[in-house]
Amino acid sequence: MTAGSTTIGDLRGTRLRLRLRSMRDFARRFFRRPDAVFGTLILLVFATLALTPQLFVGPLETAVTASGGRLEAPSPQHIFGTDELGKDILNLTVHGTRVSMVIGLLATLITVALGALVGIVSGFVGGTTDTVLMRISDFFLVLPTFVLALILAPILIELIGAQTEILGMRVTLIVIVVVIGVTSWASTARIVRSQTLSLRERAFVDRARVIGAGSGLIMRRHILPNVVNLIVANTVLVFAGAVLTETTLSFIGLGDPFQPSWGQILNSAQGAGAPGLGAWWYIVPPAASIVLVVLAFTLVGGALDDVLNPKLRLRR
Repeated sequence: MTAGSTTIGDLRGTRLRLRLRSMRDFARRFFRRPDAVFGTLILLVFATLALTPQLFVGPLETAVTASGGRLEAPSPQHIFGTDELGKDILNLTVHGTRVSMVIGLLATLITVALGALVGIVSGFVGGTTDTVLMRISDFFLVLPTFVLALILAPILIELIGAQTEILGMRVTLIVIVVVIGVTSWASTARIVRSQTLSLRERAFVDRARVIGAGSGLIMRRHILPNVVNLIVANTVLVFAGAVLTETTLSFIGLGDPFQPSWGQILNSAQGAGAPGLGAWWYIVPPAASIVLVVLAFTLVGGALDDVLNPKLRLRR
C-alpha cells in the first residue's frame, strides 16, 4: 500500500516537473522574441487600464459631471482635450478601454468555443457531418457582419428590452458580443478541422478505438489536447479581430452611449463634427488605442504561433 502510494506520488511529481520545465522552456522561447515582448507590454498596459480605470482617471464623466468646456484643445488640465459636452477625452478613452476589451473577450470566447467544437466534430466524424458543417462554415465566412448586426440588433433589443442589463452590460453591448461571436467562428473551425483531420489518423487514436473508446471520449481526451496550442494562438488573433469589429459596429451607431467604447467615442466625434472643426484630439486617442491593441494582439499571436507550432520551429 505504501509502495503503491509512493509510486503514484513519484509519478505525479515527475509530471509536475515536466510541466514546469515545459512552461519555462515556452516562456524562454516566447520572451526571446522582441515582437512578443513589445506586444505583451502593450497588452499589460491596456489590461491594467481596463481593470482599474478609476484609479487613473476617476469616475466616468457624464454631461452632468463634465470638467471642461466645449471642445477644448489639449491643456495641462485636460491632456487630451474635451468633447462637445466638456467631458475629458482621456477619461472617456480610459473607461472605453474596459468596454472594448470586455466585449472583445466575450465575443472571442463565443467564437473560439463554437469554432473549436465545429472544427473537431467536423474533422473527426467526417462524412455527411463534415460536409454539412463545412457548408455552414462557408456561409458564415462570406456573411457580412454589419448586415447581420443591423438585422439582429432591433430583434434582440425588442425581445430582451432596451434597458435590460446582463452581468452589468446593457443589451446593446450584448447584441454586439453575439453578432461578433456568431459571425466570426468559421475561420477558427476551418483551422481546427485541418489539424483534426491529421490527428484522427495517428496511432494513438487507433489504439483508443481498439480498446473501445467512443468518439466523444476520443475527441475530448485525445483530439482536443493536441489542438489546444493551435486554438490558443488563434484566440489571440481572433481577439484582435473582435476588438476591431466591435469598434466598427459602435462607430456606425450600434454601441451604447452610456457605456462608451472606443468606437462609440469615434461615433460621437463624427456626430459632433470634430473632423471639420479640426478637433483632432477628439479622434486621435481612441483611434491610437485601437491601433495599438490590434497591433499588440497581432504581434503576440504571431509569436505564439511561431513558438507553439513545431513545424515552424524546425524551419528556424
